[in-house]
Amino acid sequence: MFAFIDDHSRAVMGARWAYHDDTVRMAAAFRPALQRRGVPQAIYLDNGSPFVDAWLLRGCAVLGIRLIHSRPGKPEGRGKIERFFRTVRDQFLVEVGDGAAIRDLAEMNRLFQAWTETAYHQGVHSETGEEPIARWARATPAERAVPDPGRLREAFLWSERRRASKTALVSLHGNSYQVDAWLAGRYVELVFDPFDLGHVEVRAGGKPAGTAVPFTVGRYRHPKTRTRGDEQRAEPAPTGIDYLAALGDNWDTGLKDQVSYRSLIDGGPREQEEKEKGEGRE
Repeated sequence: MFAFIDDHSRAVMGARWAYHDDTVRMAAAFRPALQRRGVPQAIYLDNGSPFVDAWLLRGCAVLGIRLIHSRPGKPEGRGKIERFFRTVRDQFLVEVGDGAAIRDLAEMNRLFQAWTETAYHQGVHSETGEEPIARWARATPAERAVPDPGRLREAFLWSERRRASKTALVSLHGNSYQVDAWLAGRYVELVFDPFDLGHVEVRAGGKPAGTAVPFTVGRYRHPKTRTRGDEQRAEPAPTGIDYLAALGDNWDTGLKDQVSYRSLIDGGPREQEEKEKGEGRE
């Protein structure tokens, strides 16, 4: 699971369960956090490979976020997120059990969001003595910047530097593209959505320099976005999880008040949810 929490309040800014621990799945948790809670002054991360990827450095620079990494071998400063993960294990995963009643990753994330908003955020935190979401709201300026769509899109584009050939061709992950003739022999920055290598923007000296025209294309997505075979999971027969199912049903219908655990556990029948699709890895 990837999770981002507010240092002051312990409120969850964004979180996502995934099948794989990589940059693509980390971005799937980070982007909604920015869209919903706004742009923080800084983020504090460990040195795992998703958190030292060149894309993250670029994205934080675009958004004006200070990127801070913990020192290798020094756990100081990571206690709050580790405490949150322990709470997830003790209060959420204990209800999940063996996971037999969860059809797919999309449902796992839906139930987790419901638990976060109706249980974790509304409960008094043992260290702060306050409800996380209320503490966050009181301490957060009302004008906290939520990035506009164009800026957010730019932050989540990837880029790679290439040198154009004498015939103004550049290569990117096995594909060839034609750039403007005046760029022949020059170094250019190729900017792209990792899920769409059919459209590549060209920058030269930090300025727009047109679009790279596909010449020979055999790959349409960045290799890091590939869905691996073990992401295909058989759909188990539904068996229950009354507590989490009730949380999810209440969340879906807009009930965000304090949840009565006993009434949820003893609640009525669960409606069948439409199967959702997702990707990633725990």
